[in-house]
Amino acid sequence: MAVRYMVFVKMREDVGPAPEALQRAMGEEMGAAFAAGSMIDAGGLGGSAQSTEIRLAGGEEMTTNGPWTEAVEVAGGYSILEARSHEEAVEGARRVIELHKEHWPGWEGSVEVRPILGGPDS
Repeated sequence: MAVRYMVFVKMREDVGPAPEALQRAMGEEMGAAFAAGSMIDAGGLGGSAQSTEIRLAGGEEMTTNGPWTEAVEVAGGYSILEARSHEEAVEGARRVIELHKEHWPGWEGSVEVRPILGGPDS
């Protein structure tokens, strides 16, 4: 039984655009994953300056517009994967790190993999 996973690529927001070589490599990797049916959706995310957070604390709602000066890393992209196991989803995400390491020297960040609960297969 396949499970869907949300994957976030997180990095410092001030790193600038990804090198062309990484964009090409990620495009190829994502194209293959879409063709295989293991990638459901993917995309980049706007910066924190374009974001709004609505928080509930002490019974009070508070709306705050970005940017988040205290944030060390922000989610810069996402994908939704369908995998037979958590390990398979993690291996797919590890490939993202490998491509960044290969095509963007000095890049630092992380990839977070989380199961999507309450979906059609759960």
